[in-house]
Amino acid sequence: MSHRHTAVTHQVRSLAPGADEPAVEDCPLREVLALIGDKWSTQVLVQLGDGPRRFTELERSIEGVSRRMLTLSLRGLERNGLITRTVYPEVPPRVEYACTSLTEQIREPLEALAAWVASSRTTIAAARRAYDQSGARATSSAR
Repeated sequence: MSHRHTAVTHQVRSLAPGADEPAVEDCPLREVLALIGDKWSTQVLVQLGDGPRRFTELERSIEGVSRRMLTLSLRGLERNGLITRTVYPEVPPRVEYACTSLTEQIREPLEALAAWVASSRTTIAAARRAYDQSGARATSSAR
């Protein structure tokens, strides 16, 4: 990183309005979109929109997700304040995941996106087949 870029970064941090408020670069839009636009995270948030769920319930309701990817997605969502993880002191321990108020603010757009995907699935698949059969991919890579 150049010295000039580093100096600008330090200026932005020093201009942060308050100690409790993150500087602009601490939460860039692309990072947040990558988090909620992630293949598994969006599905987790949609599933949790119906109420708290246990890990195995989420695993069964999200087709194709591995235990590892579900775990990583849950950790990322929890770290970013989009879900909570509650451990109940029982034997065996019971763990539930739930949406936070932050997620409730984006619940409607997420559910609309999920509905659009469900209704557009066949159209998208047909478009992919047509594109692949047309040879468009071969001509565009020659440029």
